[in-house]
Amino acid sequence: MAAKSTPEQPLPIRSVLQMVAQWIGRLGMVWAEGQITELSVRGGTVYLTLRDPVANVSARVMCPRNVYEAAVPRPADGARVVLHLKPDFYVNRGSFAFTALEIRPVGIGELLARLERLRQVLAAEGLFNADRKRRLPFLPGTIGLICGRESAAERDVLENARRRWPAVRFTVEEVAVQGPYAVGEVTEALRKLDADPRVDVIIIARGGGSLEDLLPFSDEALVRAVAACRTPVVSAIGHEQDSPLLDLVADVRASTPTDAAKKVVPDVGEQLALIRQLRDRGRRVITGWLDRETAWLAAVRSRPSLADPVREIERRAEQVDALRDRARRCLAASLDRAEDSLGHLRARLVALSPAATLERGYAIVQRPSGGVVRLAADVKPGEELSVRFSDDRVRVITVTDPPS
Repeated sequence: MAAKSTPEQPLPIRSVLQMVAQWIGRLGMVWAEGQITELSVRGGTVYLTLRDPVANVSARVMCPRNVYEAAVPRPADGARVVLHLKPDFYVNRGSFAFTALEIRPVGIGELLARLERLRQVLAAEGLFNADRKRRLPFLPGTIGLICGRESAAERDVLENARRRWPAVRFTVEEVAVQGPYAVGEVTEALRKLDADPRVDVIIIARGGGSLEDLLPFSDEALVRAVAACRTPVVSAIGHEQDSPLLDLVADVRASTPTDAAKKVVPDVGEQLALIRQLRDRGRRVITGWLDRETAWLAAVRSRPSLADPVREIERRAEQVDALRDRARRCLAASLDRAEDSLGHLRARLVALSPAATLERGYAIVQRPSGGVVRLAADVKPGEELSVRFSDDRVRVITVTDPPS
């Protein structure tokens, strides 16, 4: 909506700049691709211009030095990059610039774009909806584990799960977790474990890695295979900051393989402690309930209604008699007040009645239409009038008064 202003009532420039800053702030953070030019380092800030290689447009970008140095490889003039930008408008100077929060090579940007498009397509189909996700069993009989061959992820899941519940059983499928064969092997292992009636839950685990290393777990075929599983699936890919599409379609996301073991297998020590707590709590509840019921029974037995029932009946009878006498007195008083009020009202009606006025010797002059004549000046000579008395009325004809 445009700001209201006229030549006679212009807005102060500070207000205009503040509105511009608010409008720009609503854009939020955005990923943008371009070519770096005019790169310079000044203290803890890197200044650069992000140029569009197709159109002749560019934008100023300020980047904290630690963000710039974290990029691998470190970008230079002429490099094409993908930046995570936050738009900033500086009101005091009236200038606009972007702040870079992350720098990635353009190859990573292309991968992210493809993954984002795939994520939107799968989300539109409802594969990520929360209502289709299944709850994990409290204590699975057999856990299916899909992981790399002799990997640290396999070791973390097995050791932590058995430490929490020593009797837990696993069916392990070792597959390639990166490279061209990873999707096919993981998908085949998933279908095999899903078809095994002994497997109650499936964990797909892999350690951390680069975006390219984790790409198999964002493959559309694997994501759709997980969505079609009848067995609950737990995703334990990479570290907390990693988020392949498998995390979105799985029934439960674990931040690490160790976290997956904790989510799937209950801790036997915690469960025993919980049982003890519940048993003690149940004992306290039952003991407290029995004590309260015993006290209540003793109180009931000591009540006068049980100790001397006849006395209670007599007391109630006395209350009934007292209430009956009170009701009679109230009713008689109400009737007396109503009779007095009726007498006063009758006397007022008689005093204000027009008939009573007529009985005192007054008369009412009316026209044939029924209208009352209030002034002598309103009467015309020869006009027919009606004079009403208390017992009857007389019709008269007016005449002109002789001059005095």
